[in-house]
Amino acid sequence: MSGELTQGVLKRIIRQVGLECAAQGQSLSETLVAFMVKAVVLDPRNDFNMDQMLTENDMQDLIQLCVTRLLDTTNPSLNTIKMQVYFDMNYANRDELLSEHERVLEGKLAPVVRAITVSGPHAQEEMENVYQKIVTYVLLRSGLGSPTDIEAIREVTAALQSVFPQTEMITFISLSKKDKEQQLKDLAMLVTGIRLYNKQCQKGGSGFDDLPNILHEAIPSATQTLDERLNSCQLLAYRYMALLESLQEDPPRYSQLSTFKLKEALFNVRQYEAFLCILQSNAITSAQEVEALDVKFEAAMMVLKNTMQDKTSIESKEVFPMFMELSKLWASYQNEMLLLSFLTNMADNLQQFLEIQSQLFPEEMLISLLEGVTVKSDEERIKETMGTRVNVSDFKNQEWLFPETTDNFDQLLIQYHGFCAHSIGVKSITLPGNPAIGILKHKEKYYVFSSKEAAYIFAQDPDKFIQLNVEKAKKYAELIQLLGLCHQFEYLVPHAQARNAKKGLMKPSPKCDSGTQTDTHILPPTIVRSYEWNEWELRRKAIKLANLRRKLTHAMQTDLSHMRRENFTQVYLPKDVGTQTKRDNSSNVPKPQIFLKGLRGGSSPTTHMVTVDLTRPLDET
Repeated sequence: MSGELTQGVLKRIIRQVGLECAAQGQSLSETLVAFMVKAVVLDPRNDFNMDQMLTENDMQDLIQLCVTRLLDTTNPSLNTIKMQVYFDMNYANRDELLSEHERVLEGKLAPVVRAITVSGPHAQEEMENVYQKIVTYVLLRSGLGSPTDIEAIREVTAALQSVFPQTEMITFISLSKKDKEQQLKDLAMLVTGIRLYNKQCQKGGSGFDDLPNILHEAIPSATQTLDERLNSCQLLAYRYMALLESLQEDPPRYSQLSTFKLKEALFNVRQYEAFLCILQSNAITSAQEVEALDVKFEAAMMVLKNTMQDKTSIESKEVFPMFMELSKLWASYQNEMLLLSFLTNMADNLQQFLEIQSQLFPEEMLISLLEGVTVKSDEERIKETMGTRVNVSDFKNQEWLFPETTDNFDQLLIQYHGFCAHSIGVKSITLPGNPAIGILKHKEKYYVFSSKEAAYIFAQDPDKFIQLNVEKAKKYAELIQLLGLCHQFEYLVPHAQARNAKKGLMKPSPKCDSGTQTDTHILPPTIVRSYEWNEWELRRKAIKLANLRRKLTHAMQTDLSHMRRENFTQVYLPKDVGTQTKRDNSSNVPKPQIFLKGLRGGSSPTTHMVTVDLTRPLDET
């Protein structure tokens, strides 16, 4: 079946189950109905196969089974699931609760803040109206008195005028909206600190509750109530476990006792015990916070008194921080009152889910059934097995952890919330595990056991018993949250139906991307990177250096490196110089002038020729 079709079918089933329960007079939350649909589908006895398309008959059978279980008021399993849904939808830790309270307070004060910060009065009468609104805001913000209490209004007005007179309204109006809001908060803290100091000096205090004394009385009372309820439910759990163990040894004696109901009742009490332990831990934290606040508040008040003593005037920069610190400490007292009220209401509302116990197994019935049966507490069971532990040499492929060999042994995240990993699937009993026997580490998860024998049996085939516990959780749906198996069953119920926008019954495991960095070498490195042991490598470097002497340095710029960095090139500029390779010269020699005489003949028959040289000498040229 496709995921989209499955979600559509389940949404339809959830809606139809809710309508039929409402027709029977039971108005149930959508989250509870969604979880019950999941529980019915998971139960192997109902033969629902979510890998196949649900027929119309299958859907009708599923709806009827869900309606029947939701309307069964004698079912401890239903009360356990209701308890889990209620706690999951209403419980919040300290930070979440205080953050939500601050958000609600800001929402209530938003109209007053808006009226102060948005308006820009100029007339005197309008400024006085805004100033009165500031007085109202300071009174509401501090929570010290009612706006209808005339005496409280007078005290706030007097304290406000001492730090913020009406003449400063012009400056206040010129501020931005954000600055106005911040100044309003600062004024509220200053006025609260001044009123607290005046009350300590017996000069006021109208509308003040003595929160420290109230908390000193209320916290021990709440803690005592939680202890009593916790002891009562633990006694029931011890009795149920004793009955279940006795029933396995002598079944005929308890033939009229419903084993299934008894197991469901045990899971109901165990879940109630787990929730009470959470509330008790928060109450102890509150007690510790109040003790620390008492010391801080007394010290801050003493410092302020010493600063203000016998002084008619004092600089604001010196005393204003002290008033604001006093206001912060008082706000912490108010937060502790809020947390204590929340814890008390949670504990009172959880009590209703345990009422089915007295109807199914009255006190007289339990006493008669337990005649001759030894009832052991969790502490007694752990004490009996303190002298035994697993022999590691008996297991070659299993890793066992012990207190003396494991760091942060007490902080290991134990599976099944510390219950014996063997007894859950085999006996359907939530026996306390004893870490001293040995913690088995299997696939990065940790398991504890109630006895050495149970540890040996589980260690022979851990995957088999882990799957057996999962199958047991399918049969008893309340075990999913009791044993912390939510992540294994989230895929069936649509998220939009199973939880609201912020939180729901099955919260996913928190995940985040994280990274860590460690120093590889703590000490500074001493390695010489230039060292070479290879002679031929040294020769290669020498040749390379020798060749560099005849190389020229070039630089260029490409398109990719353009505008990336500055590049420089150095060249030798041309010089104005001349060289002489040859010279032009000339010489003037005398022109030869030679004449011949007698070539034409004469009177004589014989020709006589005479040569006459008229060439000039060289020295005359």
